[in-house]
Amino acid sequence: MAGDYTLTGLAVPEGLDALHDLLERIGAEHPQVSPADLMLFETAVIEIAGNVVEHGRPPGKVNWTFTLTVHDDRLEARLSDDGVPFDGGHDLPGAEMPDALAEGGRGFALAGAVLDKLHYHRSEDTNHWQLVRNLT
Repeated sequence: MAGDYTLTGLAVPEGLDALHDLLERIGAEHPQVSPADLMLFETAVIEIAGNVVEHGRPPGKVNWTFTLTVHDDRLEARLSDDGVPFDGGHDLPGAEMPDALAEGGRGFALAGAVLDKLHYHRSEDTNHWQLVRNLT
């Protein structure tokens, strides 16, 4: 049973709370999605969204739209924001985990490790993220 969900607002810490609440709701409304798949997907979503909250400029003024679709065979999220461009690559899985003493940089590696697709592009002053996890 497929389902579509959308959140819009500012990329602020409270927005991450709303994402957690949305993913909890998806778990309740879609029992066919295994808790493990949902937990791993949520980890990736929060890592990417957390980067938008933390690094989005101007702070507290970045608008975002988060759309999640539950398909029969996968979970797919699209996150769009009007913050500054991301200066990384486009297809991000395979990013290496940074050195153990590094203070950051693990989010993309972690997200890429648990997703089947993690893609970024920018068009018309908007960042676009696509996150896909195939259901097991």
